[in-house]
Amino acid sequence: MTGRRISRRGLLRSALMGGPALALPGCARDDGPHRLLTLATGAPGGPYHAFGHALAAEAARTPPHPRVTPVSTAASVDNLRRLAAGSADLALAMADAAEQALHGAEPFTAPARVTALARVYVNYTHVLTRADGPVRSVADLAGRPVATGATGSGAQVLAGRLLRVAGLTGGHAVRERRLGLAESVAALRRGTVDAVIWAGGVPTPALSALARQLPLRVLSLEAEAEALRAEYGPVYSAVTLPAGVYGLAAPVTTIGVGDYLLARPEVPERDARDILRVVFDRWRVLLREVTAGARLEPRFAVATGDLPLHPGAVAYYRSVYG
Repeated sequence: MTGRRISRRGLLRSALMGGPALALPGCARDDGPHRLLTLATGAPGGPYHAFGHALAAEAARTPPHPRVTPVSTAASVDNLRRLAAGSADLALAMADAAEQALHGAEPFTAPARVTALARVYVNYTHVLTRADGPVRSVADLAGRPVATGATGSGAQVLAGRLLRVAGLTGGHAVRERRLGLAESVAALRRGTVDAVIWAGGVPTPALSALARQLPLRVLSLEAEAEALRAEYGPVYSAVTLPAGVYGLAAPVTTIGVGDYLLARPEVPERDARDILRVVFDRWRVLLREVTAGARLEPRFAVATGDLPLHPGAVAYYRSVYG
């Protein structure tokens, strides 16, 4: 990973001081009534789709009523490309994909001018297999068909990095099936894939529904979390899937990746600030269908790594911290 690292403490200090490292030049200022903002979300049934539609609904009923229209997409990579092309004003994306876009790293062909509004929650990486199947560890995936996320999704980017640090390349490579969440669930149920790699909130409703029909095993990713963090930095962390979720008898260590709410730099400052007011006023509703037990606080939300904060976000956080 390239680019200058910014600590959370430094980021907060810069936000409070209006530091130049946080805002891109040329961002739009307040100008007239609220614009209609297009929000790139994800596929139906996934957490981005749920969060995006909840945000649009809450914005419509929460003063000063910023205007948001959610659009279904293939998720993170697709969303970031839409931001860069100007066909979306706001987007949700995983932190690793967002930093790749910022620096123009594969799968992006050039650096993208994107800004962050907030880190809204943490995605948990799920590597799921049938409990009655032969796969008991990540190494057992070698040579097997594995659903690795839809093309254009952040899950697919993460899956590629995960498989590489796990040594599942070359002669030990898995047979990747680039499927979205619904298709992945159906394939595991049918037995046409031996595992599903998915990154999302906990619990993911589609996976909870699958667990009620089919006993599941969730693979530990403790070693892989350490390897990803060593190679790519704190965009990855070790997190714990709690006992009870998906029928787990005991906690399982896995990989956490932040999820960002992003904006084009051209989004007016007032619109960005008012979107954040809705996010922080209504976060319980926004996260209800996305990730259980999570809460959103400014000190957490401002930790957006290499991604510069939009000037409207800087103004919002400055107002929060006085």
